[in-house]
Amino acid sequence: MIQTVIKRDGRIVGFNEEKIATAIRKAMLHTDKGEDMQLIRQITDRISFRGAAQMTVEEIQDMVEVELMKSSRKDVAQKYIAYRNQRSIARKAKTRDIFLEIINIKSNDITRENANMNADTPAGMMMKFASETTKPFVDDYLLSEESLQAVQGNYLHIHDKDYYPTKSLTCVQHPLDHILTNGFSAGHGESRPAKRIETASILGCISLETAQNEMHGGQAIPAFDFYLAPYVRYSFIEEVETLERLNGADYSHLYNYPLDDYLTRPLDGLEGEARLVQHAVNQTVARVHQAMEAFIHNMNTIHSRGGNQVVFSSINYGTDTSAEGRCIIRELLNSTYQGVGNGETAIFPIQIWKKKRGVSYLPTDRNYDLYCLACKVTARRFFPNFLNLDATFNQSEDWKADDPKRYLHEVATMGCRTRVFENRFGPKTSVGRGNLSFSTINIVRLAIECMSIASPEERIAAFFAKLDRMLEVTARQLHERLEFQKTAFAKQFPLLMSALWIGCEKLKPNDTIASVINQGTLGIGFIGLAECLVALTGKHHGESEEAQALGLRIVTYMRDRANDFSEQYQHNYSVLATPAEGLSGKFTRIDRKDFGLLPGITDREYYTNSNHVPVYYKCSARHKAEVEAPYHDLTRGGHIFYVEMDGDATHNPEAIMRIVDMMDHYNMGYGSVNHNRNRCMDCGYENSTPDLEACPKCGSTHIDRLQRITGYLVGTTDRWNKAKLAELNDRTTHN
Repeated sequence: MIQTVIKRDGRIVGFNEEKIATAIRKAMLHTDKGEDMQLIRQITDRISFRGAAQMTVEEIQDMVEVELMKSSRKDVAQKYIAYRNQRSIARKAKTRDIFLEIINIKSNDITRENANMNADTPAGMMMKFASETTKPFVDDYLLSEESLQAVQGNYLHIHDKDYYPTKSLTCVQHPLDHILTNGFSAGHGESRPAKRIETASILGCISLETAQNEMHGGQAIPAFDFYLAPYVRYSFIEEVETLERLNGADYSHLYNYPLDDYLTRPLDGLEGEARLVQHAVNQTVARVHQAMEAFIHNMNTIHSRGGNQVVFSSINYGTDTSAEGRCIIRELLNSTYQGVGNGETAIFPIQIWKKKRGVSYLPTDRNYDLYCLACKVTARRFFPNFLNLDATFNQSEDWKADDPKRYLHEVATMGCRTRVFENRFGPKTSVGRGNLSFSTINIVRLAIECMSIASPEERIAAFFAKLDRMLEVTARQLHERLEFQKTAFAKQFPLLMSALWIGCEKLKPNDTIASVINQGTLGIGFIGLAECLVALTGKHHGESEEAQALGLRIVTYMRDRANDFSEQYQHNYSVLATPAEGLSGKFTRIDRKDFGLLPGITDREYYTNSNHVPVYYKCSARHKAEVEAPYHDLTRGGHIFYVEMDGDATHNPEAIMRIVDMMDHYNMGYGSVNHNRNRCMDCGYENSTPDLEACPKCGSTHIDRLQRITGYLVGTTDRWNKAKLAELNDRTTHN
């Protein structure tokens, strides 16, 4: 008698005879004679009792074929066999077509799924070949039936599904101090601890790049200024030691010379120790500046993931008030302002300014001057974005102004918007933690299916019933993926599980990662709140208070259910305002095919990202903030607020400050500003001239506008998919 079944991925599950009955019934329904429940039950019982205690899926299917051939219904056997063969053939045909499009470097939603990946290069092509063949494997062998049905029904999208079999995690905030203090081994040689600022900068790059090859999401450093600050002093000491050797004197008493700041000044008029100290400071600042230049340059040129994509990197900074920390911040901002190469804007790392009252926000704050510089840099280079540590949900009662490691209690974020802070199984921190995986619900489709219900109350009630069902499916799917991830061994992630993930020091190479990864989060995402509300009420939340009230009710319900799932499964579930790129068009394309062109819903190429006011809706920045702000507290898995500025912001940093003030006023967590920035794709020259047609430097007409997509910058819109290009063309400014 069959008791357990070995699935194709090696997992052992309990035997369910109803799956046999369902498969036979489907085959019968495709014949002229129709179904025969008595025969179905006979064959099912015979296989169940005659089979071995443990069998594979293929062995059971072979038995079904034999029993059908022995029965009077040979027609059913033919349909059953044909169905199995057709599935195999269909998979191969689909794979062939996809491969040909990749080979012929066609610009489509497959090759333009990620705007920061060049899928036309050999390494990029190999990446896409692997990705597109892995996804069907996941569907067939790793997903539960209900998850697969939700995906095939266009209700659910499982992000980074191609990485599912690798058991990799999404992202992590690097505790870089561990790397800088102890060095690390990533499987091929070892890196020694850092002793000077140049080495610290390089190790930061190596840490991000190495972890990128072990994970499927982004990499971030949560306290870039704090981590690198000690190496400014070490470098200062080195400069003093150089003077000692030059002059044959002992200046060791200057090693710990009290410095309020590291500012370059001329040596004219200085004598004695004051001259020596200023010379050492000048040399140190120059070295720090070069180290920051090198860091930015490396993060825009070092490739990961098979050599086809630069590291998806982010750095958080702004709250270190020490002289050394301020030096790191200032020279990082100065380097960013100057640009890379021919003066173009650096795409990575995504820089995130941590704004906090008493530290860096008000004129009386120690780092206010650096905050002003940050706004000036953003006005020209788009970065840094701004993370509001003063938002009520971004605060920690453990934060103390005099704590040298207060950054442990400051929220940090990934540039795309992913946020990790709250924790049921350890300290409330962002450091050494990240997202494990996330999946996104198509709430628009759920709403469309309820549009035919005349009564508004019944329509909305039906929507919530559908939403609840899909939330249950999504939570289970995330739980199942986590249980699969837990079976990975620490040695599969040489850096991540030896130096980066919180609690990893307990693990030996052959231990599974099960005991530590519950510190991460599972994200339940959503897309198209605006279109969902149009389907349910006739208007979106930017144009109707009634729709806004319903929108908040929907996302609040999702938040409450995420909390329920956290208790039920004992994981850190959170709601994510999904940063949809390729997904924004995929959901829409299928829904339009199924439901037709619905005004305000499926009549564009894309669904609006998460809870944003639609990009085409003309409104003021303040109105946009009023509408979107309440969702930030509800979406603690990640969110972003952005404003599209009109014209040249380069000489208007005050406009950036007003946006940050708005974020503070409305209790928003994270935001950024978009503005006009032209880039010559031939020589790299940039300016902010409206409607620029020819480069004033080289005369080229190959001009592209630097743009932000789902929170990060993209060097050229040539790599955007159709849906995001349509969204870009629809974007309107917020005055």
